[in-house]
Amino acid sequence: MNRHVFVSLSLFSIASATHAEVKLPVIFSDHMVLQRGEPVPVWGTAANGEEVKVTFAGQTKETKAGGDGKWKVSLDAMKEEAKPADLVVAGKNTVTIKDVLVGEVWVCSGQSNMEWTVLKAGNPEQEIAAAKYPAIRMFNLERETSMSPKDDCKGAWLEANPQSAGKFSAVGYYFGRQLHQVLNIPIGLINTSWGGTRVEAWTSSEALAERPCARELLQDWTAAKTKYDAATASKEFEQRKTAWQAQVKAIQERNAKLKPGDAKENLPPAPRPVDNPNATPHYPAVLFNAMIAPIIPYGIKGAIWYQGESNQKRAIQYQELLPTMINDWRKRWNDEFSFYIVQLANFGNGHPPAKDAGVADTWAELQEAQLLTAQTLPKCGVAVINDIGEEKDIHPKNKQDVGRRLASLALAKDYGKKDIVFSGPVMKSSRITKDKVRVRFDHVGGGLKTRDGKAPGHFQISGADQVWHWAKASIEGNEVVVWSDAVKKPVGVRYAWASWPEGANLINKEGLPASCFRTDDFILSTLGIISPFAENVPAKR
Repeated sequence: MNRHVFVSLSLFSIASATHAEVKLPVIFSDHMVLQRGEPVPVWGTAANGEEVKVTFAGQTKETKAGGDGKWKVSLDAMKEEAKPADLVVAGKNTVTIKDVLVGEVWVCSGQSNMEWTVLKAGNPEQEIAAAKYPAIRMFNLERETSMSPKDDCKGAWLEANPQSAGKFSAVGYYFGRQLHQVLNIPIGLINTSWGGTRVEAWTSSEALAERPCARELLQDWTAAKTKYDAATASKEFEQRKTAWQAQVKAIQERNAKLKPGDAKENLPPAPRPVDNPNATPHYPAVLFNAMIAPIIPYGIKGAIWYQGESNQKRAIQYQELLPTMINDWRKRWNDEFSFYIVQLANFGNGHPPAKDAGVADTWAELQEAQLLTAQTLPKCGVAVINDIGEEKDIHPKNKQDVGRRLASLALAKDYGKKDIVFSGPVMKSSRITKDKVRVRFDHVGGGLKTRDGKAPGHFQISGADQVWHWAKASIEGNEVVVWSDAVKKPVGVRYAWASWPEGANLINKEGLPASCFRTDDFILSTLGIISPFAENVPAKR
C-alpha cells in the first residue's frame, strides 16, 4: 500500500475513533453538584446513532446520538443527597464521573467584584483556614471569548477547602456558605465572571439584535472591527502616550514650584491601548458565547449578579440591557429561575463628596437601573450595599455581607424562610403636603431608623425649576418627611443620589440600608447615550 495512503487511512481511523467516544462537557466532571427537585439534563457527544446509557442514583436513561453526534437525556427529579455517588455514561466507551452530590446549584456572574477572590477580600487568612465544607462544590470557568456560541468551556469542580476556597469568588463563596449553613444541603457554585466587562458581552447576539436600544452599539462595534488595524492602533497609542508623558512632566514641574499649602494639580489618567475588537471581552455577546452558552442547560436554581460599574455611563440603556440579558438566559435555560442583583456599593468614583445638591451622578443612575430591574422582572431581587463600600477602592473588601444579603434573598424567596428580613427600606410612594414631601417605604422590617441615631441624611428636594437643595428629614412611622426652607412648592425628592453619599444613614431596625431613590421624573444625564463609543460625548437632547 502506498505509504501516504496508509498514513491518511490511519489518521482517518484515529479521528473516527475519537469522534466515536462518548464525551460530556467539562461542567460534568468529578465533584459536581446536580440540581435537586427538578429534571436534570445530561448531554454530550458520541458517534452518529450511537446508543448512550446514563445511570445515576438508581435510575437509568437511554438515548441515541443524533446525526450531528449530539445526545441528551433528562434524569428524573431527585432529593438532595450529600452522600457521594457516581454518574456513569456508557456507549462504546464508558465515562464515570465520581463524587457527585445532589443539592442546590447557583450561577455566580458579573465583573470584577464577583470575580474578586476570597484571598483578596477581607479577613482572608481566617476565612480560608475555616473553609472546610466538603458539601460545597465550586466550578470556575476560565476566561475566554468567542464570536460564536461554544459547546464547552475550561474549568473544574472543587470541594470548598483551605486549598481551593481562596481562589474562588468571595461573593459566590459567602453566598453559598450561608445557604449551606442554613439549609444543611450540598451547594454547587458556578463562577463565570470577568473584571471590567459590560452587560452586553454577557448577552447573546440574537437577544441584542431584538433591542432597538442596542442597535447603535452593535453598529459601532461592527464598524470598529472592520476598520481596526493593529499597526495603526499601536502607532496612535504611542503618540497619545508621548503626549500624556509630556503633560504629566509639565504638571509635575508646576507642582514643584508651588508654595507649601497650595493645591496641586491632579495628574491625568494614562491613556489605554485601543481594544482589538477581535479579542476584547467587551465585544457584544463574546462572553455569553464562551462563558454562558457552554453551561446551558445545566440544572440550576438561580443566578447572582454583581456587575454594572462598566455600564454606568449608559445607565438608562442598562434599564433595558440588564432585563434583556436576564430574559435571554431564562429563555435559553427554558426556566424562569431566580436572579438576584448586587446593587453597586458606595464608591468615590474619582470625585470628592458632593458639596452641592443636584450634581448629576452616573453611579446613582446605574443603581436605580438595578433596582428597577429587580422590581419589574419576576423572581428578581436586589441586595443593597451602599453602606459597606470604600471611597477610594472600587473593590470593597467586605464581601461577607454581600454574600449574606444575597443569601437572605434566596432563603426568603426560594427556600421559604419567612422569618428573614431580606431587604432594607425601598421607596414605595410619595405624596406632597404643602411644603413637605412624605415618602413611604416597603421592607421597613421592625421600623425605620438611622444608622447613627441622627436625623436622616443626604436627602435633596427640588421644585418645578429642577434646582436641587439639601433637605431636612425626619422619620414618622413608616414615612420619612422631607422639606427645605428654600423650596416652598416641592416636586421631587432624592436620597443617596451620589456614588459616595456621605451622610446617607437610613436603615430598618434590622440594620439593612435603604436603596437610593428619586421621586421625580426629570431627565437624567445618561439618557441617549447608547454606545460605549459615545460614553464621553455629550448626549443629544
